[in-house]
Amino acid sequence: MKQPTSFLYDQDANGVATITLNRPERLNALTFEVYRELTDMFAELRDERDVRVVVITGAGRAFCSGGDVHDIIGELFSRNMEGLLEFTRMTCELIRNIRLLPNPVIASLNGTTAGAGACIALASDIRIASVEAKIAFLFVKVGLAGTDMAASYLLPRIVGLSKATEMLFTGDFVSATEAERIGLYNHVVPAEKLADATRDFAIKLAQGPAFALGKTKEMLNRELDMDLLAALESEAQAQAICMQHPDYREAYEAFVAKRTAKFQ
Repeated sequence: MKQPTSFLYDQDANGVATITLNRPERLNALTFEVYRELTDMFAELRDERDVRVVVITGAGRAFCSGGDVHDIIGELFSRNMEGLLEFTRMTCELIRNIRLLPNPVIASLNGTTAGAGACIALASDIRIASVEAKIAFLFVKVGLAGTDMAASYLLPRIVGLSKATEMLFTGDFVSATEAERIGLYNHVVPAEKLADATRDFAIKLAQGPAFALGKTKEMLNRELDMDLLAALESEAQAQAICMQHPDYREAYEAFVAKRTAKFQ
């Protein structure tokens, strides 16, 4: 895989790939280059067979503060509608690639998480946050609709329509404690324990059955807009497919032999 130039990428022996947004002096604000490389990276990761889990985090005191005011927002004023739509579609492509990646994606939120950064966290499968990781979908604060990068699609499904409406209408920051209470954050830990907590969770998933986890994520995506009967049939088919995979037999044989399963 080609190494990115606008952020850091590392892969360990456990199959955990870590993407670190690396503009701490700008609170890891996104540039056109970062957007493009992140979008391409999540697409390329679909073919990386040695990667089982992806972690995305930030350097310094922020996860990501959103689009860079100078690099992106200022430049967008010179674009016509076609040029603006090219940009907004590219930002949505990033979210699409995160959701379509079969591997679990963990957002390790080390600090301020805002705007597009909040949407990246929202699109991730699991959010583990430092107590300092306040979050805001602050689009209305800059005169934009609170409907960016799937925010108005995913947020109500995670925290409920009423709370999502409040967050998207006001653009106000929500504390990490409150974000955990409403179900937006899965876990909140002291800042000094974030790296270890993220690593432990990532390794736990990496040691699990990758095919089954990928199928689970696929079904979570597909069933968002299904009725009950369609969901039941889809789940029946998905489970029958998993029953043909070697991991299913491995789990059974490991249980019988009273040993730890070794999934593919």
